[in-house]
Amino acid sequence: MRREDLLDLNDVLQHPGRKVAVDVSTELPEEADLDLLSPLEGYLEAVSTGNILLISGEFKTRAVVECARCTAPLEKDIEFAIDEQFGVEGVPSSLSPHEFAKVVSDEPYAIFDGNSLIVEALLRQALLLDMPVQPLCEFGWDGPCPVAVQRGIEAGRRSESAKPGLGKLSQFLKGEDSRT
Repeated sequence: MRREDLLDLNDVLQHPGRKVAVDVSTELPEEADLDLLSPLEGYLEAVSTGNILLISGEFKTRAVVECARCTAPLEKDIEFAIDEQFGVEGVPSSLSPHEFAKVVSDEPYAIFDGNSLIVEALLRQALLLDMPVQPLCEFGWDGPCPVAVQRGIEAGRRSESAKPGLGKLSQFLKGEDSRT
């Protein structure tokens, strides 16, 4: 059975210097935690140097994320680049008819199935790393956010309630600013 999300890189690995380039468009159907508004689109390029497999590409999508302050849904454009290196062991078959090169991945979960790249696994990893950490709505942390007020979240309360020492430090720093 042929998997749609596999990119066969065996030819690249067995012939150092050859390049494969593909356009990719996916909705990452296996990723339930991501709410993509448009498909994740971009390109991947792979080339082997003989002992390293280089994979690069650029991707973009639009996703729904939650505001870190008021938890309102936000639409954000997300763009990221991929620049990965994976070790290759063995001798390429183009240099020795009795051996072959294979990719060695030290990732905590499978990104390769033999010498085939599991494209959606790599893209999911890269997308999750490039998601905004604390996306904010148009009101930010300090503006009067009507959604935050409706939910009982006051501006400025976040940092002081989260770490009481920060409130004291903030007051101390404000005091120093007024002395200068």
